[in-house]
Amino acid sequence: MKFAFNHNNFNVLDLEKSIAFYEEALGLKVVGEYKAPDGSFILAYLGDGETKHRLELTWLRDRKDPYNLGDNEFHLAFDVDDMEAAHRKHQEMGCICYENPAMGIYFILDPDGYWIEIIPGGK
Repeated sequence: MKFAFNHNNFNVLDLEKSIAFYEEALGLKVVGEYKAPDGSFILAYLGDGETKHRLELTWLRDRKDPYNLGDNEFHLAFDVDDMEAAHRKHQEMGCICYENPAMGIYFILDPDGYWIEIIPGGK
């Protein structure tokens, strides 16, 4: 028996805003979508064009309050081939929330408060 990663899910309050963020910040593109027949939820699947792994963004029509992310100890991580250019871009976007120069990494914050770790390629 073999298991392989398929996707991770983040619940979001504003689907369009979140999709725009992930497109601009990380170059992800919508690769699939499912809309509930009754309009109660939408699933948007974003991909990097390199791997099969997807980020599923879930929008719930009746959800109005921000999600409780606890201590936010969970996160996604992305390799990047040009760390300096990525850091510059994220600085310009104003989305860097934490840097660890000793480890050579930093984190960005999405519109709903999820942390995304940026790692130099090959680490």
